Amino acid sequence: MFSIALDYFSGLQIEKSKNNKTAKFWLVTSIAINLGFLGFFKYYNFFIDSFADLIGGFGFVIHPWTLKIILPIGISFYTFHGLSYIIDVYKKKIKAEKNPIDYALFVSYFPLLVAGPIERATHLLPQVKKIRIFNYEQAANGIRQILWGLFKKMVIADNCAPIVNEIFANHDQEPASRLVLGVLLFAFQIYGDFSGYSDIALGTSRLFGMELLKNFAFPYFSRDIAEFWRRWHISLSSWFRDYVYFPLGGSRGGMWMKIRNTFVIFLVSGFWHGANWTFIVWGGLNALFFLPLLIRDKNRDNLEVVAMGRLLPNFRDFFNIVLTFALVCFAWIFFRAESMTVALQYIGDIFSSSILQFPKPIPKKEIALILVMLCIEWSNRAQNHGLEIERWNPWVRRFLYAFIMVLILVFANFGNNEFIYFQF
Repeated sequence: MFSIALDYFSGLQIEKSKNNKTAKFWLVTSIAINLGFLGFFKYYNFFIDSFADLIGGFGFVIHPWTLKIILPIGISFYTFHGLSYIIDVYKKKIKAEKNPIDYALFVSYFPLLVAGPIERATHLLPQVKKIRIFNYEQAANGIRQILWGLFKKMVIADNCAPIVNEIFANHDQEPASRLVLGVLLFAFQIYGDFSGYSDIALGTSRLFGMELLKNFAFPYFSRDIAEFWRRWHISLSSWFRDYVYFPLGGSRGGMWMKIRNTFVIFLVSGFWHGANWTFIVWGGLNALFFLPLLIRDKNRDNLEVVAMGRLLPNFRDFFNIVLTFALVCFAWIFFRAESMTVALQYIGDIFSSSILQFPKPIPKKEIALILVMLCIEWSNRAQNHGLEIERWNPWVRRFLYAFIMVLILVFANFGNNEFIYFQF
């Protein structure tokens, strides 16, 4: 509530400022307080523990005072909502909102509050203010997207999670082939978990006549890392592009500036996910993977949907999809590991002779369900979600809806399985 009041009042002050100096004062004040809250609650312990470790390396022992608090719900998401609003008002992309209820609804809109997508005031506030009339087609499409999101979360992610947890918890006792299996399953766990939440949020919002920003566009069909990041967590990637990358100079200037700015946004993106060196290394790895494309000016090559108009990709596209997926999975090890030590041990154990062993036991059910998901998404890769199939034969559509519902009822993990991105 304090953040909402701060940004609402700051926006009004910026708009009525007589000169740019006063407007900038309110802009900087709002940004500083917002980032101050985020830094204090989310990163204080990280910095104080890292400082203690650094001092310990010189032979000094200190006992830092750390916070014993629960992270405020949705702080990473609503902070970015408020920041984008203030910056857009300052840049005159949107007028300051006069109605405090409308502004509060924009920031705390319940489908996206705890795990995104990260909305923009320029996109969501106009929808908040207009009169909405129930639209059957929009609502029906929303229910289809909710159904697909439930399938990805409850059937794919929640069935992969116990296997992934077991493998990562006992990585020092598992053969390398099982470690590889653990990483592959985690790739589909986090995709099913996070994109599943986004589908549920977007679908729920459509029931209220609101269209949220698309957050995933079938990222595992990407042919290079640049395309992957145009398709994964789109709202966060585009937020950093517009509010960090472009203000730093973007791709203007020499190659050194492009490389610097690219590393900045990837490292900041990693740090946004959590106060742990594993997330920073994860971001740095993705920047390294992106670097060859940037240097060769190939980072905008794959803008169209893969194999458009064809049933299957050609050999080159297939090879590039597999290679990109392998690079993404390698980086996921750092994202999933609890510490840098665990991540490095995990990677070291993968590169051993046991890589040739057949991984036992094989999770046949989980693999079969993942293949079902991939087949449906591949057939609809040019659409907004896996069940946007209005062009299909009506009886085929009905059969598929019933089939997905049966899979959920039979195979869903109905335990207390929270979404991964709730922790961010």
